[in-house]
Amino acid sequence: MFSERLLDHFQHPRNARDLPAPATTVEVSNPACGDILRLAARIESGVVADAGYKCRGCTASIAAGSALTELMVGCTRSDLMAIDAAAVEHAVGGLTAETRHAAVLCVDAVRALAGKLRAE
Repeated sequence: MFSERLLDHFQHPRNARDLPAPATTVEVSNPACGDILRLAARIESGVVADAGYKCRGCTASIAAGSALTELMVGCTRSDLMAIDAAAVEHAVGGLTAETRHAAVLCVDAVRALAGKLRAE
């Protein structure tokens, strides 16, 4: 049911941690399934130098959060806004129709983070 890449991100999550200040942090949830994703980024010279996440949710959401943090490093704010559900899905080797909500949760989080970066 799950790809090898997704299972690897789930079993060996990357960047599963909070980042200390002055990192920017957001938290989003999916009211339909109850998954919660907290996403943080540290910006240096206009690009994401470090990213971290914490997720309470299903296997797919935990794995997608891990993959998202890897996608984020090196991104500008506009690059973050360009991350879409297809990019997250590709990063974990695909999602089933039942687990695509994980990619949407990630997009909601990265867009909220990018919006907060503009405001700061």
